[in-house]
Amino acid sequence: MEEQITYINVRSLLSFCCVLEDFHDPALNINSYFEKPNGHPESLCWSAVWTARADMAAVAKAMSKFRLAVVQLHVTSVKADNLSRARGLVKEAAGRGSQLVLLPECFNSPYGTGFFSQYAERIPGESTQLLSETAKENQVYLVGGSIPEEDGGKLYNSCTVFGPDGELILKHRKIHLFDIDVPGKIRFQESETLTPGDRLSTFQTPFCKVGVGICYDMRFAELAQLYSRSGCQLLVYPGAFNMTTGPAHWELLQRARALDNQLYVATASPARDEASSYVAWGHSSVVNPWGEVISKAGPEEAVIYADVDLQYLADIRQQIPVTAQRRDDLYAQTFLI
Repeated sequence: MEEQITYINVRSLLSFCCVLEDFHDPALNINSYFEKPNGHPESLCWSAVWTARADMAAVAKAMSKFRLAVVQLHVTSVKADNLSRARGLVKEAAGRGSQLVLLPECFNSPYGTGFFSQYAERIPGESTQLLSETAKENQVYLVGGSIPEEDGGKLYNSCTVFGPDGELILKHRKIHLFDIDVPGKIRFQESETLTPGDRLSTFQTPFCKVGVGICYDMRFAELAQLYSRSGCQLLVYPGAFNMTTGPAHWELLQRARALDNQLYVATASPARDEASSYVAWGHSSVVNPWGEVISKAGPEEAVIYADVDLQYLADIRQQIPVTAQRRDDLYAQTFLI
C-alpha cells in the first residue's frame, strides 16, 4: 500500500482534503484535482485521499477534547506548606494527562479579612514565582486560584494565569466583593479590606477561550453572558463558598451559568477545615453545557478531572440554538413604567 500512494504529493493531498469540505454534491466532477501518474489507477488516488481525510477527521475529533483538573487544596496558616502542596498536586494532575489545571481561591493563605494584609504579596512575588515554575515544569496552563495582592497601598483578591512556558498570561482581580449579611448565619465584608477589580479577564489556549471569575463573581449572570458572547467555551471560578451559601447555592450557580450560556464551568474550592475561622464548603466541580455535573469532589482535599469536549458543546448549541434565537432587538429597549 505504501508503494501505491507514494506518488501523491503530501501538500496537494492535504489541500485537497480541505477542498473536499466545501463540496456537498457527490455528483460534482472533481477529478481534475487529482494527478494521475502513468501506471497508477485513479482508484488508488481516491483511496489515499479518503484514508487521509478520515485520519484528519480523527485528529480533529481528538483535538476537540482536552483534560481539565481541579485541585481542592487543604489550606493551612503556613504559606510555604500551601505552596508546596499545590506544586505537588499540579504535578500529579499533569501526570494524569491534564492540560489545564485550576487551583482554589486563596490557595496560599487562610481566607478572611484578618488574613488578607498578613499574607498579601506583590505580583510578581513568592507565590506567583512558584506558579510560573510549576506551569513550566509540567507544561500546563495553570489558573492560580487567587492570592491576596498588594499594589499601591491597596489589597486585591487576584487570580494569575500562566502558560506552559511559565509566562504570565493574565491577572484577574475579583470584580464583585463578597459583602453579605445573612442574619443568624454569616456576615462577611470583603470591602473592609479589599478593593474591587475593574476589568474582565479572558485568555486563549489551543483548546478554547477561557473566562475567569473569582467566587462571588459567579453570582452575576451578566459577567458570564459577556464572557460567552466574547467566545468563551469554559468559565473558571476559584471560590470559597461557606457552610451557609455552599449547600444552598454553590452547585446551583455553576449549573445555571453553564446551562444559560451553553458552556463548561469549573469551580475550585479550598478543602473543608472545620477548625478554620472560615469553613469552606468544598465540593469543587465541573459542569457541562447541558447543566450536568460531570466531576465533583467531596469536602476533603482532592484532585478531580474532566474531559472537556468542545464538539459536544457545539452539538448542544446546535440542538438548542438559543444564541441565534436571542431577541437583542427587544432586550436593548428601555421601558418606562
